[in-house]
Amino acid sequence: MFMNSLFGENLFDDFFNEFERPVYRPMNRPALPGKPMLMSTDVREKDQNFELDIDLPGYKKDDVKAELKDGYLTVSAVRENKTEEKDENGKYLRRERYFGSCSRSFYVGDAVTENDIKAKFEDGVLKISVPKKAPEIPQPTYIAIEG
Repeated sequence: MFMNSLFGENLFDDFFNEFERPVYRPMNRPALPGKPMLMSTDVREKDQNFELDIDLPGYKKDDVKAELKDGYLTVSAVRENKTEEKDENGKYLRRERYFGSCSRSFYVGDAVTENDIKAKFEDGVLKISVPKKAPEIPQPTYIAIEG
């Protein structure tokens, strides 16, 4: 029932493109311009639930959003970073801007509601607990037959 619905845009292309990437790359920046960072996720299955640990180094709690829609749990993170260095006269020596976002979706089923999911963000890791929940089968209603 619980299935990762997004491994990345091009799983094998990303593997073979490793030769084009620089040796050093900060964890909070995309590997190549225009390519989103993949959120490293550990998924554990327990008796009553699934536990997800999603690595989001450099992000704050306010940067992270989780949404449940049509049976899909989507976690997204957006971050903006500005660096400015000026000399004594106020002229720029260096000015850099970075804006990055990433998201990941998981199919958790239509029976799971937002009240069932528990989430906690600590030390750059988003911890989510999703219960195993079978779809509710409507109980039949009977009509009284007079006779």
